[in-house]
Amino acid sequence: MRIGRNILSMEDYMLAIQYFNQAIKAKPYLSDPYFFRALAKVNLEDYKGAEEDCTLALEQNKFKAEAYKLRGFARQNMGRDSLAITDYDAGLAYYPLDKYFLYYKAVAQTETGRFNGADSTFSTLLRAYPGFEEGYEARGRLNAARGDTVAALADIGRALEISKNLLNARLMRADIEARRRRWDEALADMDEAIKLRPQETSLYVNRAFLRYNNDDYFGAMSDYNYALQLEPDNSAALFNRALLRYEVRDLDKAAADFSEVLKTDPSNFHARFNRGLINLDRKRYRDAEADFQVIARHYPKFYPSFYAIAEARQGLGDHRGAMENVYHAEGLIRKYVSNPDKNPLDRPTIAAAESNDRGTLQDENESEIDVMNRFNKLVTVSSSSESRLSYGDKIKGQVQNRDVRVEPEPIYLISFYDSADALRNQSNYFRELEELNRNRWIPRQMFLSNSSDTPSAESEINRMFTLIDDFTASMVKTSPRPVDWLGRAIAYLSLKNYDAALADLDKALEADPQFTVALMARGAAKIAGAIAEETSASASDTPGSDMALLAARKAQAAASAAIADFDAALALNPRLIYAWFNKGNIYYSLDDFTSALQCFSEAISINPEFGQAYFNRGLTYLRIGNKHQAFADLSKAGELGVLPSYNLLKRMK
Repeated sequence: MRIGRNILSMEDYMLAIQYFNQAIKAKPYLSDPYFFRALAKVNLEDYKGAEEDCTLALEQNKFKAEAYKLRGFARQNMGRDSLAITDYDAGLAYYPLDKYFLYYKAVAQTETGRFNGADSTFSTLLRAYPGFEEGYEARGRLNAARGDTVAALADIGRALEISKNLLNARLMRADIEARRRRWDEALADMDEAIKLRPQETSLYVNRAFLRYNNDDYFGAMSDYNYALQLEPDNSAALFNRALLRYEVRDLDKAAADFSEVLKTDPSNFHARFNRGLINLDRKRYRDAEADFQVIARHYPKFYPSFYAIAEARQGLGDHRGAMENVYHAEGLIRKYVSNPDKNPLDRPTIAAAESNDRGTLQDENESEIDVMNRFNKLVTVSSSSESRLSYGDKIKGQVQNRDVRVEPEPIYLISFYDSADALRNQSNYFRELEELNRNRWIPRQMFLSNSSDTPSAESEINRMFTLIDDFTASMVKTSPRPVDWLGRAIAYLSLKNYDAALADLDKALEADPQFTVALMARGAAKIAGAIAEETSASASDTPGSDMALLAARKAQAAASAAIADFDAALALNPRLIYAWFNKGNIYYSLDDFTSALQCFSEAISINPEFGQAYFNRGLTYLRIGNKHQAFADLSKAGELGVLPSYNLLKRMK
């Protein structure tokens, strides 16, 4: 259970589930293993499995209120809001003023249309927690859903007074203001939303829509251009930029954008229709007719396509064919006028760009004359963060969806799994490990890897447990060799059981103090174990607490012990670049940048093609303000296949 919870805090959910499975096999009458397995499943978006595990947890302990909350949350994500409300009510029987029971219940009541009940729950919540910004934000969504935009704006404004960094509140208010055609106010909120999420393409697409309606064509075009830098295949940005280019008569570029849309979505008849119109303007009549014929086959009662075919035929000199298409279009209109119910016309709709948000911007009661205008309307896209519900202290999206931090390339450790890096132009080789593999003293090949890859498939995880059992059985029968302790330790490391791994590595080095591979493995295991313990402590304790401070002191002690192991390995093999690299990483984590630079430089002097060392040295130079040298090192690292280098270089520029 302890190992599983540590791994869960590190977001390695698949492996955490395997440890909880072991606990359940041993003691199926405990409630906690089911609950924590459900929590892992929620983070993997397996809501059905999470619901079942919460039910099992509650069968073992019906007083475990947190299980009601988690099961309600899982049910909410499956659209079973009424059952979720039942769970929240059960939890509220134990904790009547629990913030998140009240919050989730109010959101579920809103989703089921129980607006009065939701309003009452929000009132209770906000009386108890008047500074809870997400509560005001969610009540703003409730008021918007029932059409009270004044109250919605008041709640959103209150939420933003408490915290200016609420993305969903900004987006909701921008949407309300856009519906009221108050473009400047909507733009102000969208600008703030983009500051909060500068890499989210959909925000630029929607801001361009607002700028277009505010007659800022240049601003709209710049937003579409930047959106396409972030996501070159974004069909909404391509479609809208094409319309904008068409409007300013940049016909060739507009046609090129529509063609790109059709490459990814050949069924987008709106892009095809507009490309046909552009080809008419460019007097490319055969290309135009080909596009309109595709539309006519799909929408045989969409009369504008036949008028367009007639114009293309006229341009080609086929006057008879042009008249036939005109007569056909007029015949469709006459039949519709005489009996609309019996002879309905095709009404193509404008589809949103995102496949999960297919909708229509067309009013069923609009006149037929408006169909052409609707064919040329800009589309908007919904942001995934608008409706995403996440389990935890805040409904703001999962941690893994935040922008990636710039971090050094990780340390190298001994593993049964090789680094999955197609761009690596060298093997992670050192002599002692190669000799050990060649002699086949361990039944599986070992690698030197700085990848975080661990067994994820259940069969592979079980294979590691079996390998541990095999080593254990062998040690009982015969006197264990140092390589036996090493092999079992690496299996434990694969399963992130650091205490067991370190115990075995200590025994391997007691038997052979000059076992270089074991020294490398133990140094890396000490760091990995310290990081795991510190991460777990920071996840469960507030910064500065006794537990967090103790974990930090342990991490510093582990760093010193790991450096001692790497120094011992270097005494045996001074050209072991990975030991220099690992030492550099440890010094970097301790803010000893001078020592870190010396270690990375030593590794590079031994192997000038060591891209990860260039990358980490570049980061170290950045930390001390030497941008010139940082640029040089990051450029070299990118050349050698360390892809994050290019992203960092762009951000630096």
